[in-house]
Amino acid sequence: MKYPLSRLLCLILIPLMAQRPLPISSYDYAIPEKNVSPIAMGSAALNLTNAQDPFAAYSNPALLANNEHSHFFFSFRLSDSDELDFWEIASISNALKDKQFKYFTAVAGKVGFSYQPVSSINISAIDIDAHKSLYYDYNLDKVQLSLGITDKNWPHMALGLNLKYLSGRLVFLEEQIIGSNLLRIHFIDDKVKGFSSDLGYTYQTGNTTFAITGYDLLSGLYWENYPNRSIQRRIASAAEYSSGTSKTSFGIQSKIAKKPDTTYHIAYTNGVSWDAKSYAEAANIGQGIDFRVGMYSHDFYGADNINVTLGGGYYYQLFRFDFSVNTRGLKLSESELLFSLGIGF
Repeated sequence: MKYPLSRLLCLILIPLMAQRPLPISSYDYAIPEKNVSPIAMGSAALNLTNAQDPFAAYSNPALLANNEHSHFFFSFRLSDSDELDFWEIASISNALKDKQFKYFTAVAGKVGFSYQPVSSINISAIDIDAHKSLYYDYNLDKVQLSLGITDKNWPHMALGLNLKYLSGRLVFLEEQIIGSNLLRIHFIDDKVKGFSSDLGYTYQTGNTTFAITGYDLLSGLYWENYPNRSIQRRIASAAEYSSGTSKTSFGIQSKIAKKPDTTYHIAYTNGVSWDAKSYAEAANIGQGIDFRVGMYSHDFYGADNINVTLGGGYYYQLFRFDFSVNTRGLKLSESELLFSLGIGF
């Protein structure tokens, strides 16, 4: 009886062992340069303490705890193509197209809803030396529910929670070129669904705000035909000192349970505001301009290891526009422009 059983196990295991592994090698989404907010990106790619950021829940959902307004905002990115070969691009899971919508959020009080294309990659190439044709298409979308929590007995403290649902699809095709014909070597067409959660905390005392956020603390990605995976967990903390319209912040972000890959963040923001007379409505119209500058790095050793961020914004009544530029080593040719538009109530 054991021999038929052994044959059956072999028939099951051999196809699994022969199955080509997924070309995606890691799932790490909460990295600084992938932040969706131009306010955060202009401020050293990290915002855990500024509740005026319309995209604040992305970085720290606790910033919604004292929010009493509603708004709708979206962000869009412009970036030069990364000079990577086919396999380098295919192995990462958080790449986006050079010009792409990046994030949408709608917030009402302490509750927020958002949508994000986490990954959108479509590449094809021909390896002349190996006589192969390669095609790779991977898309992963995320919808997120954000909640801010506070209590009147502890007005200086706030908690926040992000609940995320992810859904995506991978198509990968590798073919051998034989003369004018193509012979299929590997083909993958698989779907994935998953979940994840973030937890944020803020504490304010006087003009200083302290914050900490854990990203993807509990997560799971479930492929139809491949083993389940978890998203890389990260943690970030920051402190901000405010004096009038001036704000100075220091932050740090690192991985959890893996090689630290720690980044250090320094930012300064300021702004001016004024009221203009509206003769049609016989009332004052609030408007203002913000300025932001920052930098972040793993060690601040050498210009090529430092990301410099610049940004600004303008608001007029309910309308707001913000932009940021993130460049490594002050090389504008390798910079990314991120901007957002929105309206609040």
